[in-house]
Amino acid sequence: MIRLFVISFFFIAGLVIGNVVSADDTIKSETTVRSDGTMDTTINSPPPSAISPQISTSNSDLCTVGVAGAVQTQILGISAGRTVRDMNCEKLKNAKALYNMGMKVAAISTLCQDSRVFSAMLNAGTPCPYMGLVGDKARVAWEMEEVKETIEREQNNPMRKIFNENVETKTGLGIIIATLAFLLAM
Repeated sequence: MIRLFVISFFFIAGLVIGNVVSADDTIKSETTVRSDGTMDTTINSPPPSAISPQISTSNSDLCTVGVAGAVQTQILGISAGRTVRDMNCEKLKNAKALYNMGMKVAAISTLCQDSRVFSAMLNAGTPCPYMGLVGDKARVAWEMEEVKETIEREQNNPMRKIFNENVETKTGLGIIIATLAFLLAM
């Protein structure tokens, strides 16, 4: 619209200037037209595509999950996929197989490897089997195991080892700490 106005302005101005008669009756006509413009070209093409691999795990006997993904740019496309083992699914299948073979204690022991099942069994009054023991004998054995682990944890404490050694070690450690404190205070 603006270009049309500019062109018409120059055209009318040229007509007015061209009609001016000079002293020697000569008719002069001068016209200048300028046109500046830009052009954009858009090319529509289908985008490049990275197709992720299809990993089928529809077989109900597998304890795997398929994971796949793809990324595409204008230049490079990458796709990848893999399967991931579901350890809980494997544990349940193993327990079911043991139970179907008549090995009920082994099936329960397999499930008791999960801490949630272990706590649930203990809260229900039927503790998980311990080295072939079941019922109250297993409960007592688990309690003894917990006491044993607590004692081992306390005995393996490095600070306890330092302070349970002989008096000379305690004295030497006291001198070292006092010296360091004195040096820091200076």
